[in-house]
Amino acid sequence: MRVAHFDCFSGISGDMVLGAVLDAGVPAESIRSALASLELPIELEIETVKRCGFAATKATIHAKDQEDYRFLPDVEAILAKGALTPKQRELATAIFRKVAVAEATVHGMALERVHFHEVGALDSIADIVGAAVGLDLLGVERFTSSSVPTGSGTVKCAHGVMPVPTPGTVELLKGVPLAKSVIKTELTTPTGAAILTAVVSEYTDTPMMTIRRIGTGSGTKDFVEQPNILRLFVGESAESSNVVAVLETNLDDCTPEVIGYTTERLLAAGALDVFAIPIQMKKNRPGVLLSVLATEATAATLETILFRETGTFGIRRTRAERSILQRERITVPTPWGDVQAKRGTRAGHEIVTPEYEDCARVAREHNVPLRVVLDAVRKLTG
Repeated sequence: MRVAHFDCFSGISGDMVLGAVLDAGVPAESIRSALASLELPIELEIETVKRCGFAATKATIHAKDQEDYRFLPDVEAILAKGALTPKQRELATAIFRKVAVAEATVHGMALERVHFHEVGALDSIADIVGAAVGLDLLGVERFTSSSVPTGSGTVKCAHGVMPVPTPGTVELLKGVPLAKSVIKTELTTPTGAAILTAVVSEYTDTPMMTIRRIGTGSGTKDFVEQPNILRLFVGESAESSNVVAVLETNLDDCTPEVIGYTTERLLAAGALDVFAIPIQMKKNRPGVLLSVLATEATAATLETILFRETGTFGIRRTRAERSILQRERITVPTPWGDVQAKRGTRAGHEIVTPEYEDCARVAREHNVPLRVVLDAVRKLTG
């Protein structure tokens, strides 16, 4: 699987993303052509710069300042007339909608009344569209990201001087792990936050991947403390193994009903697996070790459920590497109709497992023993 990872150690902005995708190999002409189709008075300048001694691609949009604010329908009308693929237009629209929802939330107004300030300017429109086109042309199936530093201090915006991170950026970064920063300025902009959250499916500082290309995009400012760059790693996922979070807690005062209900809540919230093991605890009390396997992205949410539902006072979190088969869903035609199954492969080894719920449905509908349906699926795929 082709994957990409945002290394946001110095934050993220729209122009940094645009510079990174260009540096990663996306043809500049493809970006220029897409921007030209918007029929806006904008021009893209691409140059190689150095930030603290490191080379990076700086993408700068030159556009005239405009006093009129744009509403979401105005921006969507601009996107509609552009020569973008459906996927590119969908991504660009999703990014703008994220900004609009965040602005509506922090200002307490209806979505249709939200007018864009900085993000509605021509340069920001071009940054977002260019980033959407570039990210699509990378051909990546899955994006991950590191923790995100927002910066500190204050920044002057359309609503006056605001602390960093600004309310809109904070709203966009809800659920995203943040990182510390000593830089007294805005490192992560609303545009950068919106792009990131529109495509990233997991936040991890150590992605499981084989890196093939590195795109380095530059921000406008040149800091003394650190290079103001965004790195975009592009490559393939390590399909044979991945890292999961293991959450564990010992319980000696929970009823079976509570443990069963908690298990249902955890699985519904995205847990990879949940299991309970009888244990002997202190004071000779029989208890239960409740274990949860989760992705790093869902671990915090699942911990909240564990604390709330079980009343535990502590949860152990560790990381474990697991080896897995490359999986795909298949449809198996049986005498009673199609049945879903999973096929797993690795290094020439293959195994097919029937989906229980689907087989059980067929067994009930046709009054056939479940074991007969299961055996039929295995024989048909053997």
